[in-house]
Amino acid sequence: MKSSAVLSSLARRLEGKVAIITGGASGIGESTARLFARHGAKVVVADIQDENGQEVCREIVGDGGVASYVHCDVSSEADVQATVETALRSHGRLDIMFNNAGTIVEYRPLLDIDRSDFEKVFSVNVIGVFLGVKHAGRAMASAGRGSIINTASGASVMAAMTVSPYTASKHAVVGLTRDAAVELGRCGVRVNCVSPHLLASPLACRALGMDTRAMEDAVEKSSVLSAAALKAQDIAEAVLYLASDESRYVNGHNLVVDGGYTTTNPSLGAHLFASS
Repeated sequence: MKSSAVLSSLARRLEGKVAIITGGASGIGESTARLFARHGAKVVVADIQDENGQEVCREIVGDGGVASYVHCDVSSEADVQATVETALRSHGRLDIMFNNAGTIVEYRPLLDIDRSDFEKVFSVNVIGVFLGVKHAGRAMASAGRGSIINTASGASVMAAMTVSPYTASKHAVVGLTRDAAVELGRCGVRVNCVSPHLLASPLACRALGMDTRAMEDAVEKSSVLSAAALKAQDIAEAVLYLASDESRYVNGHNLVVDGGYTTTNPSLGAHLFASS
């Protein structure tokens, strides 16, 4: 009987929990929203892509899950606060905050980047995360529990992977995550981040001027881990772990999901052993 109960809890790892997912209308956020719902969470999808977000929620509900959509520009404190208040008003609690919404600008050398582009990226990628941590953290601290997960990037631990404002913003997300983990950990709230490797999302493809196939080929050819192609679902599974009680003593951690790419610089080895 005990083993059956354990298996049941693992099958629905977020049963009864309430989760907000920013940037939940597409990409990693959408995959995570669907996965959370399958694991029993009541999901609030927050995004500026209204049509996509509403459709994701309709499909989740059609599959037997619980989901609702809220328009939310994460660079607006009023929007973020209203999203948290909506979740609390609708469900009476908030257990998980996935600060996933992000943006990037088209690739240009650092010396050619405008200040406005830098500020645009930071307003979403850093200020947006800060506001999510702040308002979700307040609600969770008063309840004495909760898990906040922020989306960083492989660019948070390695330079020259993408455009410099994005790299700088993701380093900032890791720093904010660690600081918040210390402060909120005293209240029983865990704060971690997940750092995906490069995904061939429409946003990334536009920024780097590549189509989906070309980007996927480039990532595959440079991959350290063979026989595995990174998908949004892989990131969602990592976020599920950080959101669930299985990670109850994981706090202040940057979970890098890159197949080992950032652990090494393969360039020298590839040159030395190319003819062997």
